[in-house]
Amino acid sequence: MTLFRRATTLAELNALSEGTAMRPLGIEFTELGPDYLRATMPVDARTRQPYGLLHGGASVLLAETLGSSAGGLCVEEGQGVVGIEINANHLAAVREGTVTGTARPLHVGRSTQVWEIRIEDAHGRLVCISRLTLAAVPLRAR
Repeated sequence: MTLFRRATTLAELNALSEGTAMRPLGIEFTELGPDYLRATMPVDARTRQPYGLLHGGASVLLAETLGSSAGGLCVEEGQGVVGIEINANHLAAVREGTVTGTARPLHVGRSTQVWEIRIEDAHGRLVCISRLTLAAVPLRAR
């Protein structure tokens, strides 16, 4: 049984990145499971800080992208999610390659959600652990 209420595909999720902060950073959704969402992000000139390491802000952007995207799949039709708190602990430095983030729910309620996002390097080493709290809100017409 799947946690997600809304059916989607990786192609649809990746298409939503067009014209957003995710596209220039190279974030790509790669796997959608029954209770998780996974994406990758390159560690290159777009995502490094001046000392040549993966920028913590880029890791947080990956984490919020994953948690918010997964959370949006868990709400009723006519609702969306917005981030109300995020934290991140940066545990290891990465200079090159690709990192992979995986979002899994800790709590999915009607009005709030809490997601844990683990970001690992290509060797499976934990680089960043993040927790994101979301609020479920009515969608407004654009």
